[in-house]
Amino acid sequence: MKVKCTIIIINHTQSVMCKDCLKEICPNRGNVCLETGSYLLNYSGCASCKSLSFILIKEKNVAEEENGDETVTYNHTCNECGHLIASHEYTFTLDEEFQEYSMNCALCGYGSDTVSILPDDPREKQLF
Repeated sequence: MKVKCTIIIINHTQSVMCKDCLKEICPNRGNVCLETGSYLLNYSGCASCKSLSFILIKEKNVAEEENGDETVTYNHTCNECGHLIASHEYTFTLDEEFQEYSMNCALCGYGSDTVSILPDDPREKQLF
């Protein structure tokens, strides 16, 4: 499953992300999918107050479906001035054979992973 960043820049105070706070917008993280936390190596500092302080996680929302699917969203904000750095989305889905994870965030990047829940991964061919 491929995930691409959807980025909407409105302005620096009310935006989905602030490109001036980031070293790279939405880096490809391969199969890394963060349910919580921040990718600090991609943070260049707050463009609003020029601080290189900690990043806070605010407005965390967890939506769980009856089928086990889960979506976690939150905002990365500056600890000093509350400036919105980026919005983060993590999803977990479960089907009959696989668990699928995905992450989409301008700061943390995008990534996805699929893991088999069966003892023998059906994607791997038997060598014998």
